[in-house]
Amino acid sequence: MSIWKQTATIESMNEHSANTMMQHLGVEFTEVGDDYVCAKMPVNEKTRQPLGIMHGGASCVLAETIGSSAANYCVDFTKFYCVGLSINTNHIRSIREGFVFAKATPVHIGRSTQVWNIDITNAQQKLVSTTRLTMAVLSR
Repeated sequence: MSIWKQTATIESMNEHSANTMMQHLGVEFTEVGDDYVCAKMPVNEKTRQPLGIMHGGASCVLAETIGSSAANYCVDFTKFYCVGLSINTNHIRSIREGFVFAKATPVHIGRSTQVWNIDITNAQQKLVSTTRLTMAVLSR
């Protein structure tokens, strides 16, 4: 059973990211399931910190991007919209190059808040970071 209140497609999610930080960092949505969203982001000069590993803030950008997008597809967008309320990220493993892959799944989808879990992995499917994102559901 799908959690989406509006049609959620890879194309529509990528279109909403045009001319934003997500496009600048190379975030690309890759999969939409009945109750999850996946995206990838390159680890390169735009997402690394001075030590040559992916910046923790880039992990947070990826997590909030995918969780926020998913949250907004779970509401009637003519009446409501979702914005970040709280984000907590634990960095587990570093990565220097390649891509990271994020998957957002809902923990709670309520009338006034939503809670999402976002796991970010490397190409070997090893956990890079895990994020708990709380979204506020606001009226238009």
